[in-house]
Amino acid sequence: MTDDDNRSGEGGAGRRVLLGHITGAHGIRGAVLVRSYTAEPGAIADYGILEDEAGLATFTLSVEGATAKGVICRVAGVDDRNGAERLKGVALYVPRDRLPPPDDGEYYHTDLVGLAAVTEAGAALGEVVAVLNYGAGDILEVRPDGAKRTDLYPMTEAVVVRVDIAGGVIVIAPPEEVDAGDANGGDAV
Repeated sequence: MTDDDNRSGEGGAGRRVLLGHITGAHGIRGAVLVRSYTAEPGAIADYGILEDEAGLATFTLSVEGATAKGVICRVAGVDDRNGAERLKGVALYVPRDRLPPPDDGEYYHTDLVGLAAVTEAGAALGEVVAVLNYGAGDILEVRPDGAKRTDLYPMTEAVVVRVDIAGGVIVIAPPEEVDAGDANGGDAV
């Protein structure tokens, strides 16, 4: 997995990838702190113009430095602390097609969402609805057809046998014990 898209945005051809969040103001001259999800945190500004979650507002970032709390960025058009504070909580997205192709054996999370999950024998397990990571590695959240609950599978070589993005399929060797996901399909709080 690559870190460049810890979370995914829209589906289909208009897929967007969440690259980070503005977490607050930094100083009095309009800089913001950004929690970056890119492999190299400072690379968040390398993808060009970013969009908010709704795709209505755009942001051009320039990186000024970093702290333990995040990347210090300037946002074009923001010149004071009040303007920076108004951006707190803004999610920063980029169209998927602006990202470089992943290396062999790596996948952007957004490319995995929507794949049909099947066993090695071809039995349907459901659809990948999310790729989660709470710090111990990536986890596939799979919703069986017609079910409210989801199943969670670790994204390990022992469990994920093959990924065929072009074919729309991910082959899984389910472990003996499968964790149940959220009944509502939402993210954990």
